[in-house]
Amino acid sequence: MTSATDRYQEIYLAQKANLATLKSTRAEKRIAKLQKLRDAVVSHADDIGNAQHADMRKMPLGIQTIEVAAALQDIDDAIAGLQDWMQAEVYEPSPENAGNQTYVQYEPKGVVLLFGPWNFPFHLVVAPLVPIIAAGNSCIVKPNEMAPHTSAILAKLLGEVFPTNEVAVVEGGVPVANALLELPVDHIFFTGSPNIGKVIMAAAAKHLASVTLELGGKCPVIIDESADLKAVIGGITRARFFNAGQLCLSTDHIWLKASQRDAFVAGLGAAIEQAFYKDGELNTFLMSRIVDKANFQRLKGYVDDALAKGATIAVGGAMNEDDLTIEPMVLIDVPLDAEIMQHEIFGPILPVLCYENPKEIQQLIHQSGKPLAMYLFSQNQSFIDDMLLNTSSGGVTVNGVMSRAGERRLPFGGANSSGIGRYKGVHGFRELSNARAMFVHRAESYGR
Repeated sequence: MTSATDRYQEIYLAQKANLATLKSTRAEKRIAKLQKLRDAVVSHADDIGNAQHADMRKMPLGIQTIEVAAALQDIDDAIAGLQDWMQAEVYEPSPENAGNQTYVQYEPKGVVLLFGPWNFPFHLVVAPLVPIIAAGNSCIVKPNEMAPHTSAILAKLLGEVFPTNEVAVVEGGVPVANALLELPVDHIFFTGSPNIGKVIMAAAAKHLASVTLELGGKCPVIIDESADLKAVIGGITRARFFNAGQLCLSTDHIWLKASQRDAFVAGLGAAIEQAFYKDGELNTFLMSRIVDKANFQRLKGYVDDALAKGATIAVGGAMNEDDLTIEPMVLIDVPLDAEIMQHEIFGPILPVLCYENPKEIQQLIHQSGKPLAMYLFSQNQSFIDDMLLNTSSGGVTVNGVMSRAGERRLPFGGANSSGIGRYKGVHGFRELSNARAMFVHRAESYGR
């Protein structure tokens, strides 16, 4: 009887044997594969929405307008751009090599191991899979076991589109992931927490596989006196509490001046009431649940610890463990040594903190690690320039929230503890390719 480990090895070897064939495919054939993937996503759109409702109580229609639509856009961008992306980049040789050909040819990395997350378990598998396929790689996909219904849909959908020697889906939990990490793949693409990212990187080091790590971090919102608080509140209400705050780009905490706090908290409370409540009752149709009891208890522990250390709940506070629901919550007077300020929150809880000097915030960012994103709200260019000069992050949005993620032509990724590597559009194609430097001698200088 063949063991699971033997089966994974067979999949890997079949994909390895198929690499030369995949590498030889022209843009037209890869585009045809992407179109077939697109057709399958469209045909399974209802199934994808229903699966995520079963997994996390997400609105089925919302899934179609967010995750499915985003996946289709990623595919469309690759279809539109692939002919150009695959072209060699020609460089003018240095003077001593004049007359020779110098260029970069992008070739596939090889067999890619792709780990999907549970918070957006469909789109964040398809989004990296698109450049993996576009670049001519094969892929072993491990969907997240914490979203089992979506995992099953991915297995069905991708099984309809690709043979297993091109794309194979392997479902299961941690033992399956550990077994897959023993395979000597060429590249690993992981979306998830920094702690597991370290495990992935250590496993990749055994085979010197390259990695793309899309992680997270405490993404701060930094507001100065010149900002329009009404505009800030509108953006933050959606960004913090969408998907119950279970989003790597979510606004983790707020920094503002003490003189702004009361007006900000009052306005935020009103905006939350309007967005998520009807006649005083939480509209659970609009509010995703916490993914599991372990994460519910983690978040409750953060709140209990903060309250014990002097914090106050200014907005919300209701929790229902049976339903895995935490209503939108705003905390004030949170001490910096509270557990909630030591870890990425990843839930619908928003600490609001006050600062006197921007240098305080800059020092804390240096101490806690480079975040995936920073959100600056100011009309003062000197303030913005100072914050950019004295911090580092995967990306920055000025006077907006998460707009950068929606701009498909920008690369997406973190910095150090919040991620390694970039993808989206041509950046994803290059991330999943080997940039092969080529030097071709002219005939009379051959062998020089």
